[in-house]
Amino acid sequence: MFHLMHLRLTKALLPARKRAMLLLASACLGWVSLAHGNQGATGEQVFEILASEIALQRGEPALAYQTYLSLARQTGDPQLAQRAMEIAIAANAPELALDAATVWDKLAPGTDTKPKEVLVTLLMLNQRWSDSVKPAIALLQKQNAENQDRTLKQFQPLLGRATDEAAAMRAYFEIINALKPLPTDSAILYTYAMAAEKAGRFDVMESTLRQILKKTPNDANTLNALGYSMADRKQNLPEAFALITKAHNLAPQDAFILDSLGWVNFRMGKLELARDQLIQATKMKPEAEISAHLGEVYWAIGNLNSAESAWRDAERMDANNATLRETLKRFKPNWVMPNQSTKIVWDGRFSIRMNGGADRPAEGGSGGFTLSQDALNDILEIRNPVGGSIAKITITPGEAVLERGGKISKAIDADTLIQSALGLPLPARGLSDWLRGQVRPGSPASLERSPSGIVSKISQDGWNLSYVWGESSSKLEKLNMTRNTKTGPIDIRLVFDQIDD
Repeated sequence: MFHLMHLRLTKALLPARKRAMLLLASACLGWVSLAHGNQGATGEQVFEILASEIALQRGEPALAYQTYLSLARQTGDPQLAQRAMEIAIAANAPELALDAATVWDKLAPGTDTKPKEVLVTLLMLNQRWSDSVKPAIALLQKQNAENQDRTLKQFQPLLGRATDEAAAMRAYFEIINALKPLPTDSAILYTYAMAAEKAGRFDVMESTLRQILKKTPNDANTLNALGYSMADRKQNLPEAFALITKAHNLAPQDAFILDSLGWVNFRMGKLELARDQLIQATKMKPEAEISAHLGEVYWAIGNLNSAESAWRDAERMDANNATLRETLKRFKPNWVMPNQSTKIVWDGRFSIRMNGGADRPAEGGSGGFTLSQDALNDILEIRNPVGGSIAKITITPGEAVLERGGKISKAIDADTLIQSALGLPLPARGLSDWLRGQVRPGSPASLERSPSGIVSKISQDGWNLSYVWGESSSKLEKLNMTRNTKTGPIDIRLVFDQIDD
């Protein structure tokens, strides 16, 4: 087959028109070659693929994507599904790329592991961590030890891009735990140990870290991880202190190791020493987890104002930090759960203004809305200014469904669904949490409070929220939401008619 890679290598040397013609010729020659071994390319199919490439040249990737994927399903040809996936990726449509990759994997021969490798990667990039476990295990079981290590190391950077770190690490633990024998690479084993901790398997974490230390006894990160885990669980504190002290001597400028040293001293009752070490650690590297620890030490000493100040600092850095939230649940539960009701309804009006800049006029709109939250399910109804229904969006874990004019659209992400279907930049994904004065779980966020402890600002998912509460500080009256985009700033204002508990 005349592969498109040749075109990529030489495209810089070719005029645009000639590149386009070569691309079309390549696509048609490739299709005829692929189909000849199956059922033969019909004239209509050759025309469709030619039209798809023309659509790409005209900036219409959706048409090309749909044609390629449809042809792949008709003919059972995996390379057509691969082409559809490549088009979706180039068009910055990760969900469509995932759909095409799923078809590619189903059509590809079992000996070809590349489709499954791409599928797993796209699942992880789309934050479908639990869905990635089964195909990842199937992929790894077809590989030898060397290729397994390579694949697992490719997965590791994706963990750092997870919006829900705990879910990502639990998936990684399940993937590696299914392998027999386990990998021996220290870097993979270290991540496996951290993942085991997120999965609640402290026995696996500890045995794995000790296995690493047998090979590399002076690995500061491993020494610190093992020591901190024992200190945090109040287990074997003398050994935990010895491990962390050794790690600190090996890496005295590491703020996280110094945080561990302060934490183990706190566990051992050395409060003033722990306070001083944690203050030094926060100066070296301001982090929510370190400030959470510092606040707890202040609380134990009896300096409640300093404790609250440290926790405010932590919320400004990352209000979703797991250690911080666990700490606040114990000492400031009203900060984490300001509203205990399981069901609530918000009713009000909205206005949207999108400033397009000098070469684009400002756009906007207004209407009414009702948002109902019951446990993990949200229902958002959007109305026009005179009360007529525009759309209804139902948001459940893992899926968003939009009903409009008798038609139903589905997507993983509610914000993307609303934007594509309605052209409105409404942040439905985190709205019910934000209206409660809470950050949305699973995404980094910054939060600020008034002197009385009421939430005044939240920054999350690119949005900056400013709150106006009623006199009793229990009823939200107004919420201003702003966001800067490539096409200009977006300003959304919500005014609430009533809030029913």
